[in-house]
Amino acid sequence: MTDLTTAHPRDVLLGAQGATGQLPTCDHYCGMEARIRKSLQLQAEMTEEFGACVFDLTMDCEDGAPVGGEAEHAAMVLELARSAAADARVSVRVHPVDHPAFAADVETLVGQGAAIWRHVMIPKVESLADVELAVQHVDAHSGQQMPLQVLLESSFAIHNAFEIAAHPRVQSISFGLMDFVSAHGGAIPGDAMGLEGQFSHPLVMRAKLELAAACHAYGKTPSHCVVTEFSNTDAIQHAAERAARELGYTRMWSIHPAQIRPIIEAFAPTEAEIGDAAEIIAAAIAAEWAPVSHKKKLHDRASYRYYWQLLERAHATGKSLPETIQGFFA
Repeated sequence: MTDLTTAHPRDVLLGAQGATGQLPTCDHYCGMEARIRKSLQLQAEMTEEFGACVFDLTMDCEDGAPVGGEAEHAAMVLELARSAAADARVSVRVHPVDHPAFAADVETLVGQGAAIWRHVMIPKVESLADVELAVQHVDAHSGQQMPLQVLLESSFAIHNAFEIAAHPRVQSISFGLMDFVSAHGGAIPGDAMGLEGQFSHPLVMRAKLELAAACHAYGKTPSHCVVTEFSNTDAIQHAAERAARELGYTRMWSIHPAQIRPIIEAFAPTEAEIGDAAEIIAAAIAAEWAPVSHKKKLHDRASYRYYWQLLERAHATGKSLPETIQGFFA
């Protein structure tokens, strides 16, 4: 029988939701060689600053690759990934499964670099069959343990979100805003791709909520879409706060280095939240996970789970944790 006084809170509290919150809150995308090099340097600098790797770097072989130069681009990305530090968090986005370059992407990037990547991103996934096809290709090139992240970009894909989220190899699902809007044949106005429209148009909001709900049903990480107003840090902060506080997202894309810090800050708990969570978890451990009273409120395992996940998010965003909790993140 497990000794609950010494067991890790994650083992005691989390079941199907265990995977949620284990990824950095920011996923930074870039495809040009110079920008990838700068992003690798920035990731290393911010890891030293925060004491944890606070963003993933996903090297883009879909939109980042020139038409006709897909093979050369994949080879360049692989070489840059090989130059990254051993503890770097680097991933790659390949072409969609129905693209002529998909098989070659996987053969080069996974076949020659399976040990490098934290995950492979599969864009334009429409159904469970697409996921299974991607798994077959990845597994055929030494990627049997490789987590997949997928990008849903149409109403049909959103319709299949729960089935896709249930697949054991899917780690995270991202929402593709611009393709989702353009897939509606002009029925959704173009301003729904902007900062305000993406948080007000009913079809876009419905899709975002459906995706987040599917992820949480299966303990997967929902990742919010980009904000194209990349030079406006107030805009990215606003969007990230809404995604985190209102829509249930625990991760978000950036497409410019200036967006990384606002995303991390928006997804991070406040110092007061961290302090309360640490006190509640410490009291729960002392009580062997029986109900406790904290600030005249009753807490039990239902709320313990929430406060533990808040502490995981604090750690993932580089926040300082009280000494009573730090040991669980050693």
